[in-house]
Amino acid sequence: MDGISLVIFDCDGVLIDSELISATVLMRQLAAEGIAVDLAYLFEHCLGRSFATVAETVTQSSGRELPVDFEMRYREVLLRRFATELRPMPGAADVLAALRVPACIATSSGTERAQRSLAIAGFGNGNGKRRKLFTGSMVKRGKPAPDLFLLVANSMRVLPGECLVVEDSDMGVQAARAAGMQVWRFTGGSHFAAGYRSGLQAARADRELSSMALFFRGYEGLGR
Repeated sequence: MDGISLVIFDCDGVLIDSELISATVLMRQLAAEGIAVDLAYLFEHCLGRSFATVAETVTQSSGRELPVDFEMRYREVLLRRFATELRPMPGAADVLAALRVPACIATSSGTERAQRSLAIAGFGNGNGKRRKLFTGSMVKRGKPAPDLFLLVANSMRVLPGECLVVEDSDMGVQAARAAGMQVWRFTGGSHFAAGYRSGLQAARADRELSSMALFFRGYEGLGR
């Protein structure tokens, strides 16, 4: 693929099959607080966003403030589930190993959660070296603002137009678009099988990718 100097992978729902686990845990934790939401609500309003944005959204729609320790308790339960259930996305490690151009990771998740989930799924090291990780805590505005992806391009010394982003969520696709980057939507995660679908015309990607096994098909130049 001519003109691409860097591939930026989202983490949740792209490298690791975590979105359905996360949504299920959040739904149950909210239910314990008396806030009833379903997966469809979480997929539409929360997928691809930072926890701070998710908490604000839930508070506005329910009219109830979350307890100050809610995030901590949610993350404790989530990481316990991750420890036994989290899996790498099939074929993702093979894609990382076969890329001809550099790659890094950019996620809305906090740094600690991202580091731990990547390690659990076996992505602590890639090609013998740790891949650079950029998280939502590094910028003031999260996705769909372009800030995180522009930070990545600037830090990696690559022009935005030379970046390819691999995302699953509407928020991530919009952020990549706003950053002036090419973007592929990966639809192979279990949350798509559970009902997540793009609902925004503004979140149309350059390519829909249903499986990592198809990553290089038609784009052989990205491989070694």
